Amino acid sequence: MSTETAKHARDPLVSGARKGAIYGIIISFSGAAVVGIIALLGGDFGETQGKILLTTVLFGAFSITALCHLAIADRAMRIVGVSGLLASGVALVSGLVLIWRDWADSDLEVWFKVFAAAGILAVSFAHANLLLLLAGRRRAAIRWGLAATLVAIAVVAVMLILPILTDGEFPGEDAADVYWRVFGVIAILDVLGTVVVPVLALFLRDGAGPATPAAQETEGVAAPLRLHVPADLAEAVRSRAAQQGSDPEAVALDALRRGLAGDDS
Repeated sequence: MSTETAKHARDPLVSGARKGAIYGIIISFSGAAVVGIIALLGGDFGETQGKILLTTVLFGAFSITALCHLAIADRAMRIVGVSGLLASGVALVSGLVLIWRDWADSDLEVWFKVFAAAGILAVSFAHANLLLLLAGRRRAAIRWGLAATLVAIAVVAVMLILPILTDGEFPGEDAADVYWRVFGVIAILDVLGTVVVPVLALFLRDGAGPATPAAQETEGVAAPLRLHVPADLAEAVRSRAAQQGSDPEAVALDALRRGLAGDDS
């Protein structure tokens, strides 16, 4: 395992951001609960109270998606997490505008489109980022299943956003029936992959058997070799193994093979 990966695994900035997102979830939904209780007991629930309630719920939703995006903030695919955070931020800002602007304003339709598109992207990225926690797995079934599910997530998002941005003009009346039938099929595959891939990851451990041709070639011919490594390196190996759902020995062997292959090149 590389030193860079070990550093990101202990990045205090990422850890702090995750804690902040958790606190945001707790505070936002607790605030929404308090506003709701006061409104019910006080019998006075007007427009202002409604906007406060919607604001707290919006911040809670933003915190939930942000926590999902931050799940891979210390991984190689962190750019996807950053993209998700940007989408969530746009959805938060546009949502606040929709809540607190005068609802009779004519330009709110534009803000609604921005909010809807950004919200779909934020949820889609959150969905993808949680699945990308399995990106380090080497089993072919998991890798292909993950790739197919990520494609399905992207297609579902695009197919939802296009009609919103075009005021329903796309795909048009003639193609609408086929369009939404195709959407339904892809959405089903999306759900299927979301359920099946993590379940496969529980049973198909990388360390359970040879996962690559290189591992297959060396199986059965290994000579006994004992290595004593520093405590920090051993902890880094165990951390990577926990992230991948593998065992420390398999992770250490994989890192050793890749390191020797790099030296040969």
